[in-house]
Order: sequence, then structure tokens, then C-alpha cells
Amino acid sequence: MTDQLVTDNRTGAVATLTLNSPSTLNALSDALMKALHDRLDVLAGTPEVRAVILVGAGKAFCAGHNLKEMTAGRQSEDGGQAYFSDLFRRAAALMQRIQTLPQPVIAQVHGVATAAGCQLVASCDMAVAAHGTRFGVNGVNIGLFCSTPMVALSRNVPRKKAFEMLTTGKFITAEEAERVGLINKVVTEEELQSDTAELAETVAGKLSSVVKIGKAAFYEQLQMPVTQAYDYAGDVMTQNMMMQDTAEGIAAFLDRRKPNWNQS
Repeated sequence: MTDQLVTDNRTGAVATLTLNSPSTLNALSDALMKALHDRLDVLAGTPEVRAVILVGAGKAFCAGHNLKEMTAGRQSEDGGQAYFSDLFRRAAALMQRIQTLPQPVIAQVHGVATAAGCQLVASCDMAVAAHGTRFGVNGVNIGLFCSTPMVALSRNVPRKKAFEMLTTGKFITAEEAERVGLINKVVTEEELQSDTAELAETVAGKLSSVVKIGKAAFYEQLQMPVTQAYDYAGDVMTQNMMMQDTAEGIAAFLDRRKPNWNQS
């Protein structure tokens, strides 16, 4: 059953992972989170995959954590404290796994992305959404502040907008999500799959070894003061310049020809 909760389809160098629990609006149950984390671990060791698309089956991308499971988790001697602590630790590990994955991950979003579902979008490297999609961190409406989704959200959108979303529990539209930087692009529902695939294929067509080190460096430098970030990025770029494929890429540009890289 776990294997069916997340499907993996390949088209060339692009893998599409589908959250496959439409009856729950792809809520992040314990089993679904494990299935997604396991799939990501497999892709991390699959160099022929150079980009990943994350989609949701059915009417929505992801409705957040599974509230029925969370309610059941309370039924323990400690009132669920150990369960909830473990749940949010595992959710945080899943979100961070997306960003430590060697390949760029693109969220293809429709319907709603709420609470931990919005966190999932914010944790992906890029996102494309259909017109009509709604984004929110709505836990405050039921007495649960979206503290863990806040981490990813506040690293994507301006702090005042993030705080407004967290404290009002209101949804924002796809158009506003694009304006504040939560997603990259808004398209029609009919264009969603093709436009997301086009973006993934563009990324997959780049030198994968360079994209891999670039993605790791991108997130690493964000945690540093500016001076330290420049020192770190300079070291990364120096190592990049030592790569034979990079020398070939520069030579090909100067010769006005297509580079002959070693990647398959």
C-alpha cells in the first residue's frame, strides 16, 4: 500500500512523483510521508534523473497533515506528545530532503496547498500553479498555529505577508502567490502539465553535475552572513572551474558550438 501512495513516472531525464491519496486530498499521513521520503531517497541515487516534478492526484495538491491521524495520535498516556514530536520531526526531515536532493524539484500545484501542503510547495526549489489554486497556512483557524510550515513559508515570502497568512488563516490566490515569490509562474489548468514539464526539461538539459553543486551551494549560502557567503561561493565556483566539463562548456561557447559533455 505504501508504494501506491506515491507513484514514480519517468519521461527522459525527468521523474514525476505523484501524491496518490486523492480521497484525503493527498493529506500527509504517516504512510504518505514515508513513501515520499523513500522515493526521494531512491531518486537521490539515480543520476539519470536530472529533474523531479511533484504533483498531487485528484482535486488538490495537498491539504496538509492528516487531521484524523493527528486526532488518533492523542490517544496515548502522554496525550500524544511523543507522537506529535516525532510527527513534526519526520515532516521537517521530509521537507529538508527535498532541498538536499541533488536534482531540482518543481511543484506542479492545483486546487489547494494548505498548511503542510503549502509548506511542501515552499520547500520545493520551484513551483508552477494553475489559475484558481489557493495557498494558505490555515491552522490558526482550528487553534493550531502553523509553526513548522512557517519555517519554509517565511523563507519564501516577505515576512509581513507570511505573518499575515499565519495569523489570519486566509488563503491567497495563485496570482498573489506568484507576486510574493511563493511560486514561479501561474498558468491555465490546461497548460499546467506541459508548462511544468517544459521547465523541468530545461533544467534537466543542463550539466547535471553543475546543477547538483549549484543547488547545494544555493541553500548553504542562504544561511550565511554576506561576507561568509561570498567566500564560500568563491570556493564552490573555483571547484566548478576545475571541472573538465566546465572547460568544455566554455570552449564550446567561444567556438559557437554545442558542448560535448561527458554526462549521459
